[in-house]
Amino acid sequence: MTGGKGSDGAEMSFWDHLEELRGNIFRSLLAVTVCAVVAFCFKKVLFDFIVLAPLSPSFISYRLLGIDLRMELINIEVSAQFFVHLRTAAAAGLILAFPYVVYELWAFISPALYRNEKAAVGKAFALASVLFYVGILVGYFIVLPLCLNFFVDYRVSDLVANTVSLTSYISLFMSLVLMIGLVFEFPTVVLVLSALSLIDRGTLRKYRRHAIVAVLCVSAVITPADPLSMIVLAVPLYLLYEFSFLLCRRHKAETDD
Repeated sequence: MTGGKGSDGAEMSFWDHLEELRGNIFRSLLAVTVCAVVAFCFKKVLFDFIVLAPLSPSFISYRLLGIDLRMELINIEVSAQFFVHLRTAAAAGLILAFPYVVYELWAFISPALYRNEKAAVGKAFALASVLFYVGILVGYFIVLPLCLNFFVDYRVSDLVANTVSLTSYISLFMSLVLMIGLVFEFPTVVLVLSALSLIDRGTLRKYRRHAIVAVLCVSAVITPADPLSMIVLAVPLYLLYEFSFLLCRRHKAETDD
């Protein structure tokens, strides 16, 4: 990596870098805010067709998995629905603006890279958005429905009925879908570190057994205490580790050439 240069080719000082970073962060936050405002305005689409869709027995995942889910939400706080609307719109803004946020991060980092590093790291950043959205889809269509099915049917006693609040559902929704999307960025991180010669395929091979334990731990943290959903998430996460190995190996071969 180099110290970084401005658009005119001159070396940038620490304060120049700081000013550049401030601009990148501001533009990223502006993009997220604009997308969040758009999502906030389309409340019916956001909630009825996306966020609350997994509550319907006809949700595609339940039909494919043969699950009969019966679940209704209640609201027990005066202001909860408004603040849920705000939180959900903000999360939707981040999801929609994610490719632009990645672009701004790339724009800040790329001037500090050598030419051979720039090509490989550029591929990693291009892959970042794809992996993020794949993770979002896995969380939304697979892990979330399985978790809901497990918890709706689980009871410590027949005397206790499951009455789920809106805020509880939204918290579960956000933690699962967003966290899985972010965890799916692991191959991107590996590809960047490989491009910078910080790790290689031998490192990933050496720690493969440790990775299995780490994957199970991460899955247990992201998902609730449901063994099935934990395993369902652990499988794609471990496949991501193997995918990272292939990416690292391919880049290593290119470097050796």
